Amino acid sequence: MASRLIDEDPALAHEHALAASRRAGRIAIVRETLGITAYATGDFALALRELRTYRRISGKDDQIALMVDSERGIGRSDRALETGRAVDRSALDTPVRVALAIAMSGARLDQGDLELALGELEIPELDPDRAFEWSPALFAARAAVLEDLGRTDEAEFWAHRAEVAAEALGVDEAGDEEIFIEDSLIEGEFPDDEDGAQSVAAATSDDLAPEGAEEESDVEEESASDDDASAEADPTVEDEVRELLGEDEVEDSDPEA
Repeated sequence: MASRLIDEDPALAHEHALAASRRAGRIAIVRETLGITAYATGDFALALRELRTYRRISGKDDQIALMVDSERGIGRSDRALETGRAVDRSALDTPVRVALAIAMSGARLDQGDLELALGELEIPELDPDRAFEWSPALFAARAAVLEDLGRTDEAEFWAHRAEVAAEALGVDEAGDEEIFIEDSLIEGEFPDDEDGAQSVAAATSDDLAPEGAEEESDVEEESASDDDASAEADPTVEDEVRELLGEDEVEDSDPEA
């Protein structure tokens, strides 16, 4: 429920997250959700506390950018920079690493260090000719810093690249698939013919399977079905969390479900 409401009504989403935390406070995803909704409502102290707890329980650094921003939100830019420097960036997923770079740049801006803020954004993902899900925000952040530095022409260039990247990603909903940007020309990557040949070869190999293979396949499918039924019978932690967040009730009331 909280995840569905956070964009439309952050305050209500936060209430759901608070309710879930009172009933399942030791589950990592519950503390993560509470931290995210607290951040969305501007309660940066609570967000920082909950995201720290989430990291301690899960062992993950995937919300490190929000932690840095939360430190900024309570006026501690020095602590924000320390928090960001404490993680191994090479171990982070690319979207997380880019978000961290943007947050670190913001902390530098808070301290008035414009050149250092620009330097935080000098990362391999800063390629104006390629767009991923993180590119519009990264390009826009660079444009904003360049604007503050008085480098207007460069700022306009990166602002334009941010717009082009956002438009490209809006047209091609390929997730994190790489997109090459040639202003108005967008080229996506497609599988090589060799991949198609391999698929044909695999199909041919199946046609030549020895007798009895189909019977073995049927047995394996029955076994897999039994395993699936067993898995459905035992609720997972995620199922319990969804129930606590009220998502199961929403799905049950949905006539299309």
